Amino acid sequence: MSADVPLRQPFLARLAKGSPPAFVMTSLRKTTMSSLLRLAALAASLFAFALVPAHAAAPRVKTQAPGFYRVMLGDFEITALSDGTVALPMGKLMTNVQPAEFDRLLKRAFLADPISTSVNAFLVNTGSKLVLIDAGAGNFFGPTLGNLLTSLKAAGYQPEQVDEIYITHLHGDHIGGLIANGAPAFPNAVVRADKRDLDEWMSTAKMDAAQGDAKQAYQGAMAALGPYQTKGRLQPFDGATQLMPGIRALPAYGHTPGHTLYAVESKGKKMVVIGDLMHVAAVQFPNPAATISFDSDSPKAKGQRAKVFAEVAKDGSLLAIAHVSFPGLGHLRKDGAGYTFVPVNYDVIR
Repeated sequence: MSADVPLRQPFLARLAKGSPPAFVMTSLRKTTMSSLLRLAALAASLFAFALVPAHAAAPRVKTQAPGFYRVMLGDFEITALSDGTVALPMGKLMTNVQPAEFDRLLKRAFLADPISTSVNAFLVNTGSKLVLIDAGAGNFFGPTLGNLLTSLKAAGYQPEQVDEIYITHLHGDHIGGLIANGAPAFPNAVVRADKRDLDEWMSTAKMDAAQGDAKQAYQGAMAALGPYQTKGRLQPFDGATQLMPGIRALPAYGHTPGHTLYAVESKGKKMVVIGDLMHVAAVQFPNPAATISFDSDSPKAKGQRAKVFAEVAKDGSLLAIAHVSFPGLGHLRKDGAGYTFVPVNYDVIR
């Protein structure tokens, strides 16, 4: 190591005096030129990159999956089917509730008016029969509804397989889906409804006596049910009726003259399809006295809601609800003067 020192000293001394040897200057010039070339290449590549058009992120799809959800009820398979949602100005439609109370309950539920309102139907596979309860809106209420057939097919069924259709009442959002292009959407099905609703909404005389927009409800009922009536596939029942083993019609008149619930039972398990006893879950569960302007007889409808809510909260029946957020299945728990709705826990059928 000591022999190397004398060789380094002249080099270090020259560096200290500020005059590096020629080979150092040559090396520095080569290094500087190399760096400049690399910088120039980098700048060129960045400039070229800047000229390439920017690509946007993947476009938003803005669709949901076809809506169906299954649960087992004893030996019966229940499939909730979504017809879609519709935004309704419930602040203008709800009655028997103070505006401040309505606003408070919506805020508590993180909702704003108009409210996106689900339209649900329910398919019951008994093992021997395929029964549809309500049929959605079809094309009666605009483009955000009318998805029932899509949901049915996605769930693995075809319209031709449906044996019977039970209608809770004859408002358009429950019967519009019975037809497609003016013909029965379910060509092999028998449609059943309480005679009181059929006597009301299928009456030409009552339609003629109706004023203004009220005529549309009659026209819709005739359009939806007429093709089944022509083919002898519209069969009324009168009040409480055992429609088939495991399914019973229960009168709950008020929302319409023949508004009907359906109790579905298998192996000691019970589900009650309650039609339009409920429209705004955020309001009418905590305050069941709140009514809606769609009711034919609001006091009767309110009384039916109080009766049915008390019964199902006591016996633990599963509720199937047309206008609670899809899939509209859950249980009621008494909560002070009102109730808390407990949606079914998501599960897969095993």
